[in-house]
Amino acid sequence: MSSCDSNNRAHVIAQALPYMQRYDDRKVVVKYGGNAMGDDSLSEAFARDITLLRQSGVHPVVVHGGGPQIGAMLDRLQIKSEFKGGLRVTTKATVEVVEMVLCGSINKNIVQNINAVGGRAIGLCGKDGGMVRARKLHRTHRDPDSKIEEVLDLGFVGEPDFVNPTVLNMILEQDLIPVVAPVAPGQDSETYNINADTFAGAIAGSLNAKRLLFLTDVPGVLGRDGKLIKHLTVAEARAMIIDGTISGGMIPKVETCIEALDRGVEGVVIVDGKVPHSVLLELFTDHGAGTLIVK
Repeated sequence: MSSCDSNNRAHVIAQALPYMQRYDDRKVVVKYGGNAMGDDSLSEAFARDITLLRQSGVHPVVVHGGGPQIGAMLDRLQIKSEFKGGLRVTTKATVEVVEMVLCGSINKNIVQNINAVGGRAIGLCGKDGGMVRARKLHRTHRDPDSKIEEVLDLGFVGEPDFVNPTVLNMILEQDLIPVVAPVAPGQDSETYNINADTFAGAIAGSLNAKRLLFLTDVPGVLGRDGKLIKHLTVAEARAMIIDGTISGGMIPKVETCIEALDRGVEGVVIVDGKVPHSVLLELFTDHGAGTLIVK
């Protein structure tokens, strides 16, 4: 190794040290999904990043989705999906597949990847230890022709009603890495599928997390000039939604960030999960890797 390479590596380590101290013994929730989950090299890099966080004194919690994998399994089983207002209706048969895919194959694959690189991960879902109780999600849709607003019944789609972080805190105290699937029971004892972003926000809020990271398929929030905006307050984000700078699918993502901040998370980051080591770049470098939203 040349002296130049040694100096560069030493500089990187020295730069990261203050950030490691900032996050020492703090909780960081990472919502993992999208294209990063389907790429083997990115999946391994993610597992290494999460393991390094724990070895650096951070307490990471991973919440994952799995929409494409669920869709593929439904097709394989020839279970047809019904849509209302552009949203998938989750029937009794569908939620059984959702639970099987999320809590089974996806969850255990992430756990295995982390353990394979030296971490100590354990797979969970909202049912374990009474962690999350769900309530049925209600959505409305306005008919573009009649202008009549109707309530959509999406079946077994839920949202977090109550979060008890006791089991997560017990696991974190044992230096384990929780990997959590967004499935939870309701008061009616039925199983509900919960949007992974919403689920991650509720988990992060219950833990008073230092950071909540959303690994997405985009670099973060972009300005009108197409450039990444690295820092936003809630007031600035809301103004950008009103003026149309934040639009389309980014609106619910940013609204979920704001909800997480209201729940007690210190800062929420939207970051590109397709960038290798984006988690480390965001937490342990000066420039970060995505858009940080704070109160």
